[in-house]
This record gives sequence, C-alpha cells and structure tokens, in this order.
Amino acid sequence: MKKNIFYFSLLSIMFLACKKNELMPYQSADNVYLHYLDKDGLQDTTTISYSFAYNPSLGQDTIWVPIIVTGPKVAHSRQFVLSVVDSLTTAVKGTHYEALKTSYTLPADSGTLKIPVILKNTDDALANKSVTLGLRTIAGGDFAAGLPLALRTKKIIFSNRLERPGWWIYWQSQLGDYGRIKHQLFLIASGTVDLVDMSKPNAYLEIPRTLYFIDNFRVFLKDPASWIARNPDKGYVLLKKTNGSDEYEFYSESAPTKRFTLKYFAQVNGYFFVDESGKQIII
Repeated sequence: MKKNIFYFSLLSIMFLACKKNELMPYQSADNVYLHYLDKDGLQDTTTISYSFAYNPSLGQDTIWVPIIVTGPKVAHSRQFVLSVVDSLTTAVKGTHYEALKTSYTLPADSGTLKIPVILKNTDDALANKSVTLGLRTIAGGDFAAGLPLALRTKKIIFSNRLERPGWWIYWQSQLGDYGRIKHQLFLIASGTVDLVDMSKPNAYLEIPRTLYFIDNFRVFLKDPASWIARNPDKGYVLLKKTNGSDEYEFYSESAPTKRFTLKYFAQVNGYFFVDESGKQIII
C-alpha cells in the first residue's frame, strides 16, 4: 500500500511539472521592422521614388514609414529607434530632410505605427540630380534588431526632376518639343499630371479632356497674371525682379526658391516664360 502511495505521489509531481512547463510562455526579444507590401501582399524591399516636380508648390512633403512589431501587443507604451543609414544616404540633413527623432513611441496595445519622415524641397540642385535617404530600424529602446537587414531597411530616392512622360510624343504637335521647365509649368497650370496615352485602348474617349488641359496651359502661358487672379488658392505670385531688368519671377509662396522667369522680348512686344535654354516657351 505504501508502495502504491509512493508511485501515485511521484506521478502527481511529474504531471504537475509537465503542466507547469506547458503554461510557460515563449520568451523572445521583440523586434520592429518596416512593413512595406507589394501588390501580392509580400514584403516589398524595393526603393521608393519621389519627385517634388509633380507638386512644384510644395516646400516639403511627408513620407509615412510603416512600422510593425513581431511580438505581441502589451498594455504599456514602448520605445524603438528608426535611424538614417549613412552608407545608403547622399541627402543632407537639414537641407534635404528633417532630422529624425532619437526614438519613437509605440502606443500601448498597438502593434503598428506610421512614422513621418519630412523631405525638403529647398535645394535648387534637386532639379538636376537625385539624392537618397536610407532608413533602418536598429536595436534600442524596448526592441532588438534580430531580423534580416532587408526587412529593417528602406531607401528613398527623391529629386525635383522631371523626365519626358510617354504620352508627350502623342501631343507634341500641340505642346511642342519637351522641356523640363515647360513640363513643370504644365503641371502647375493644367491641374493634372498626365494626358491620355493614345496607344491605350479607348484612348479616343479622353481626347476632349486632354484638349481642355492643353488649352488651359496655353491660356496660362499667355497671361499668367490673370491665371493667378483666378486661382488665388494656388498661392502663386508674379513679381518684377529688383535688378533693374524687365523680367518677372513666377513662384509659389510655399516654395519661394523655385522660381520661373518671365522675360520681355522686344521683337514681339510681349512677355514669355523661358526654358532651361533661355528660349521662349510657346505652344
């Protein structure tokens, strides 16, 4: 009988020990990474491209960086670090982007967060070159850095530069030869970023819309002062230069360093915008 009681006690102890082990939570350091997904819902590690040229009135813009936690949610706030990667970065802090915070706060009961990264449009050189900004989550605060670099890293390449769009060739008889300044002025005046690509099916349905935008651009080029008066919400001004010349400068008050020149041509007794080669912009 005593022998049976001994075995029963031993089995009970073993059962309780096993049960206790089963209830032990899995212990692992939590991580944060950049939660970019492609069209198939898979992790997207490609570079982000951005151009201020499509929003020429902006002095700066915000890129929202999505953060996600690998571990469970908790009932208190936590700190993590998003850092600039020097080896991936050619952008200059303060000139091309605003400095990141030393750490960011993930709210309680949350597993995701979007971090604002401010890109700046104050460097005239961005009209001719692109710069890059590399971002990475690193160990710090309440989180480790145990995940692969590809998941924790993102590169943003940005500029204020335009390239000839594919649709331009179909409307060159209306718009004339391509130029970046002409393209920028088109974006300002037309209120659209593209015209119909005539190689697409049913493109003919968009021809009236395209002709409307081109006509708006033509009117703008002839009389930018009237366009400003009709569109005060756009925030553009036209001021005469103070250097004693007959030239005017057209620019957005929110991005005053990006200016377009309106020059007087005596042979035709009129003012015209000039392109990057100093030639009249006419369509």
